[in-house]
Order: sequence, then C-alpha cells, then structure tokens
Amino acid sequence: MKREFGGELGKTIGRFIDYMRLERGCSENTQRAYMSDLKLWTGYCEEEGRDPLDLREEPVSRFLLSLQTEARKKSSVQRAGAMLRSFARFLQYDGVTDNLPALVPLPSREKTLPQVMTEGEIQRIMNACEDGTALGKRDRAFIELAYGAGMRASELCGIRLRDLDASNGILYARGKGDKERTIPYIGAVRTLVEEYISEYRPKLDKRGEEWLFLSRSGRQLHRETLWVILHKRGIAAGIPRDRLHPHVLRHTFATHLLRNGMDQRTLQEIMGHSSIMTTEKYTHLDMELRDNYDKYHPLAR
Repeated sequence: MKREFGGELGKTIGRFIDYMRLERGCSENTQRAYMSDLKLWTGYCEEEGRDPLDLREEPVSRFLLSLQTEARKKSSVQRAGAMLRSFARFLQYDGVTDNLPALVPLPSREKTLPQVMTEGEIQRIMNACEDGTALGKRDRAFIELAYGAGMRASELCGIRLRDLDASNGILYARGKGDKERTIPYIGAVRTLVEEYISEYRPKLDKRGEEWLFLSRSGRQLHRETLWVILHKRGIAAGIPRDRLHPHVLRHTFATHLLRNGMDQRTLQEIMGHSSIMTTEKYTHLDMELRDNYDKYHPLAR
C-alpha cells in the first residue's frame, strides 16, 4: 500500500499502519481508509498551523466539526474520529508521547438497517444465471455461497479448492483481519458448487489455478467483478439496482435465518461477528419487516 507521508511524521504513521495491520488485524480496506483520514488530518493541521501529533480533544473536535461542515457522511466523520483515537493510543504505545491525552468523544453512529431481498428475488437471480454456460454456472455458485453461507465478497474471492471439505460439510474462509472461520457446506449449496467444480470450472481453468471462482480468462476473481456479476444477473431478474450488492446477499442470509428461528448466538458464530451487537441489527431489521407486514398486508389483520 502506497504511503504518501515523508520525514519523521511519515515514519510514525508508517509504524502506526503496520501496528494496525500486524497487531490489530485490520484489513487492507481499513488501512486505506485510515491513510485517507490521516491525509485529511495532516492537511487540516497544516492549514491551521497545528502539530499533527497533538491529539488533544480540542483540536480533534475542531477537525471533526470541519468534516461535518463539509457535509461528509456521519459514518465517515465517526470513522475519522475512531482512527485518531487509535492513533493517539498508538503514540503512547510507541513511546512518541508519554501521556495519553483526553480523547474526543466519537460522534454517534447513524442507525441504518441493512437492505435485504425476498426469497423470491433470490430465486429469480439464481434462475437468471441458468444460461447453459460455464460462466452462468459460476455465477450461480457464487450467489448460492453468498446467500446460502452468508459469505463476504472478500471471502468468496479468497476461496481455494482446498478450502472446501465436502465429505465433512465444512468450508474454510478467511475473513476480516485474515482470520479463518469455518462455515457449514451442506445441502443444496454444496450440491450446486460441487456441480460447478466438476463440470464447469474446468472450462475456465486454463492454468491450473487454485481459486474456486475464476474469470473468463482463468484468473482469480476480484470483489469488483463479483459486484458486476450480481448487478448483471440482478438486472436480468428485475431486482432494483440499490439492492444489487454482494453484501446484501449476506444481510439477506442472516435475516432469513433469524426469521426461521435461529438464535442470535448461533448466527453470530456463523456470521463471524466479534460482537453480538453486530448480529442484533438483524433482529431489529426482522422486527421492522414484521411491523410493516402487520401494518400493510390485508391478511395480517
């Protein structure tokens, strides 16, 4: 990852990013986001004639307020504040400063519920993949795993053939922070994926690749390509564009499991959430859907 800071400040920021990656297990995306936020922070400090290593509450609060006045998303401001809190703790950890300053309170998070699809919409997208081609079977296998196993886009791209243990019904995936987790690999999902592997994947594998999902040229798929696949098949199935994102399939998986009676702790384990609070948002979403059904459906009264 490119680092744009020079001098002693650049070295300090470099050690901070390495710390977040190696010791805190931050993903590549998080590292990029932190570098972007640090660039905003150092630019602000240069304009204000401030020391970027001065992370007391007053200058940081002014910086976050300046982001808010630029009409940035609340989630972006919250992330920048969280990054600077982590940076302040790192400076003490790294011996750059002796005392940890009073940390600025973080702006409250926006309470947004994830979008989901209906079971009928999921089936329509899968049907749209059935065009008799190897790419169609690949796309169906990808959607089956995203929805049927609740996998993240990065996990789907990183699946190797050796990660699939069909005999024991287990799939090994590397999630956030390169943490490995086990996912059930059973039923219709396994049947469809195994069919893709045995009959259709060989038509795409031109170089003996280890990856499960391959491009037309036989290379590993990237997250951007997964979005293109879902967008193409979803449009063909008549699904609104704002719900055609790989993560919506993961949200849908979780919501449907809760609606069918799965408890939160089991869902937390399957989803790979470190906190039960992350899992609880699906309970809130499910309740909102039920309330809307009760309010608007004529047979609910």
